[in-house]
Amino acid sequence: MTGVLPVALGNATKVMGNIVRSGKEYVCVMQLHAPVGEEELARKADMLVGRIYQRPPLRSSVKRRLRTRTIYYIDILEFTGKYVLMRVGCEAGTYLRKLCHDLGLLLGVGAHMRELRRTRSGPFKEDETLVTLQELSEAIYMWREEGKEAMLRAVIMPMEKAVCEMPKIVVRDSAVDAIAHGADLAIPGIVRLQENVERGDRVAILTLKGELVAIGESLMNAREMASREKGLAVKTRRVIMPTGIYPRIWRRK
Repeated sequence: MTGVLPVALGNATKVMGNIVRSGKEYVCVMQLHAPVGEEELARKADMLVGRIYQRPPLRSSVKRRLRTRTIYYIDILEFTGKYVLMRVGCEAGTYLRKLCHDLGLLLGVGAHMRELRRTRSGPFKEDETLVTLQELSEAIYMWREEGKEAMLRAVIMPMEKAVCEMPKIVVRDSAVDAIAHGADLAIPGIVRLQENVERGDRVAILTLKGELVAIGESLMNAREMASREKGLAVKTRRVIMPTGIYPRIWRRK
């Protein structure tokens, strides 16, 4: 498989779990074992869009137990009788080779995957963020040998990019260091939040400057947070920002 593979550096490795669990998009080549009609192919592919059951293939790194995954879309890009080029948007953990196998069963002719390319992983898209190892090597060379950072800064993105699709809550400067020490976020520490925050969501906690402080689990929805004056709003699950960056205002009991 080729395509998008996000790589985190330093403290940014703490947000990789959110990327692993985020939605994916693939372009794959599927080979049918016998010719079928294009209309029949499109109709059977539509049957696999939505919530499906899937058992990982024999060659996989996880236990082969039946599980459910969501297929967001299947777009047929090219079709030449036996070879199908298609774009698939899916939930993390979906096996495209198993999807091709199942589509072949629906068509009654059998099928297998020939090639696979990941074009999106969470917020990282092939046409926006993908760089080659050669480009990365050149950027490092320019930085080390000539002291020029422009190419390296174009390759390395801020870790906040990794949470751009998550609901966000902005907190006061006075609350930042407490959260960096692992404290949960209380309502008085909130400055603003997005309206799509729901109870149980994983949310990104940001400073007023847009710096990522932590990843948390919301204990209320946005309406409850906006209407109440006190109480815990977010359970801190993963601290990102080191302590001491913002002044310590809180006190130990």
